[in-house]
Amino acid sequence: MPRKYLIITADDFGLHQSINEAVASAARDGVLTAASLMVAAPAAQDAVRRARLLPNLHVGLHLVLADGSAMLDATQIPSLVDVEGRMGDRMAYDGLRYFLLHSVRRQLEAEIRAQFEAFARTGLRLDHVNVHKHFHLHPTILSILLRVAQDFGRPPVRATVEPLWFAFNKGTALGLAGAALRPWASLMRRTLRRAGVTHNDSLFGIAASGAMDERTMLKILARLPPGVTELYLHPATTSGGAIASSMQGYRHQEEWSALLSSPVRAAIEASGAIRGGFLDCCALSAAPA
Repeated sequence: MPRKYLIITADDFGLHQSINEAVASAARDGVLTAASLMVAAPAAQDAVRRARLLPNLHVGLHLVLADGSAMLDATQIPSLVDVEGRMGDRMAYDGLRYFLLHSVRRQLEAEIRAQFEAFARTGLRLDHVNVHKHFHLHPTILSILLRVAQDFGRPPVRATVEPLWFAFNKGTALGLAGAALRPWASLMRRTLRRAGVTHNDSLFGIAASGAMDERTMLKILARLPPGVTELYLHPATTSGGAIASSMQGYRHQEEWSALLSSPVRAAIEASGAIRGGFLDCCALSAAPA
């Protein structure tokens, strides 16, 4: 019978103190196994300090290339940020510029490298890499990411391959949006395979971003597929706009509660899934039976 491997990740680690508190709590007392660190975020240093005290928490890099703070000074990447060093959220427009303009791609690569280097300075083991708002679905961003990652041990990369049943379960509009992303997700997976970069087989969280409550988690766990599955959440001890203006509707506290839920823990145990981070789950999955 095919084995199941489960990675449960908290994104935006380092963005806010209350996120860091929830991550530490859920790693100690709940089912959280991994976290993705925003190295240039306001509470990044606190996140690193907490991670060093949590040896079972697998920490990866959450690259920020939209809607967040850059690592480099604005004078070094003027085409990417405003005068305060913040990246915008016009992802379609920026994606077109990344594809067409060599000068912008050079700045993008410099920023990606700077974020990898900042993670390396933490001394934490790099478990995985992904991109805020799944911007690495963009082939240009993914190719630059993979090129830079070769200098940092070629960590596993999150593949955005969410099953369509889950997206449609959250509504027709989200289901159609998931279907529209399918070709890009397939291209991403092919690119990762050609590059020899390990990745998850399935992902849950896109269609329920900010709403991965206990009920949603239990639905996923009841239909957990074989292979390596990642569930990602946005836990925090406070919710919504208190975390970021772009997260007004996010139910961070409910997601934190789901990670501490006894029924969720029981459902994981019933699934027979082996839990861990990307490095160990991907290695175990690839090993001969």
